Amino acid sequence: MRVDLHNHTSLCKHANGTMEEYIQKAIEQKIDVFGFSCHNPMEFDRQFRMEFEELSFYVEEIQRLKAKYASQIEIKMALEIDFLPRFLEERVFDLPLDYRIGAVHFLGDWGFDNPEFIREYARRDINVCWEQYFEATKQMAESGKFDIVAHMDLLKVFNYRPTKDLRKNIESALKAVKKANMAVEINAAGLRKEVKEQYPSKEILEMCYGLEIPIVFSSDAHSIEQIGFAREALEGLAKEVGYTKCAAYTARDRELVEF
Repeated sequence: MRVDLHNHTSLCKHANGTMEEYIQKAIEQKIDVFGFSCHNPMEFDRQFRMEFEELSFYVEEIQRLKAKYASQIEIKMALEIDFLPRFLEERVFDLPLDYRIGAVHFLGDWGFDNPEFIREYARRDINVCWEQYFEATKQMAESGKFDIVAHMDLLKVFNYRPTKDLRKNIESALKAVKKANMAVEINAAGLRKEVKEQYPSKEILEMCYGLEIPIVFSSDAHSIEQIGFAREALEGLAKEVGYTKCAAYTARDRELVEF
């Protein structure tokens, strides 16, 4: 079975293509389960996310497409939710989502994956940044609000790597992920970025496998042509690590299916 759970829409303001075009492309790519996961609305970084007023359209359009294409593909509704506790509102968590993707894109108010702010890397200790990133990931898991960890090592996006061993920090975050019964996604977007590597690294995936943490597959598509991107390579990597099944969700109930 081919499952692809992390994909955006033009509502995010930095993606293009209609939701229906995404579904048509997913069917063409022989995807069996396709999930929409736009960035959550909140009163911060609003230029890269939908407004609260657009949530009703998002929900209704997904429901329309689910009905229209029911015989061809299974469509899921989710959000990629930034772990910024002071900006999170309960109405996001009250939505009838199939799953919630938790993401760390900010260290404080620094959007570290935004090319506009890349100069900030030169002003900071990269090892401290990585420690803060994995601590934020751990706290996200401990919140108990999420089902999937988005792009587990996103901080490498511009190829700024740690210069010391952070295995203990990673293990601490992953143990929290395991305790929270979350999955970790294998995300294709890094292959399209400067780092030229999927999220997370093979080493982190091996740690996930050792802890029996499930995986999901994600194109993280922001355009129609990115749907199904590098799918065979990601499946091959997962099998090399030892995985034979991935997670899928319905109303936050997880099942494991062979891929």
